[in-house]
Amino acid sequence: MINPYSHPDVMVRSPETYEGAELFWYAWVLGIFHANVWTDHSQVLNSQTIRKMEFLWVQWFGAEPGYKSGSSCSHLPKIGFVESLDDYAFGFLDPAHIIRGCHLIPAFVEGHTSHLLPYPQSHARMLEPDTNDDWTNFYVGM
Repeated sequence: MINPYSHPDVMVRSPETYEGAELFWYAWVLGIFHANVWTDHSQVLNSQTIRKMEFLWVQWFGAEPGYKSGSSCSHLPKIGFVESLDDYAFGFLDPAHIIRGCHLIPAFVEGHTSHLLPYPQSHARMLEPDTNDDWTNFYVGM
């Protein structure tokens, strides 16, 4: 079950296929939406048919640079929010691409930061609207 207010973390299969690429990407679901869409493109069958399209608004996490994880080194994967000024920090996701919800554990020793999202009272902090910072990193529960 995915809920932006109680269970917002999800994992998807990474589209990257090169050696050393992360197998999964992680996101924080900010909103669940749907829209009625249609197209008038000539090559689409039943182009005038209105269809319901569901999508998620997400804030992406990225892997912690230089951090090694996995069973060989006995460390959980460590991730953090992508900096908000990055073009790919926020995006839209097809719910069909979600593998499952996931459990993220704050890396308490890393503390908090407001560097990644320097806007107070952002919608991206809806679980804790009165805070001006986020956890720097999270561990992915396995």
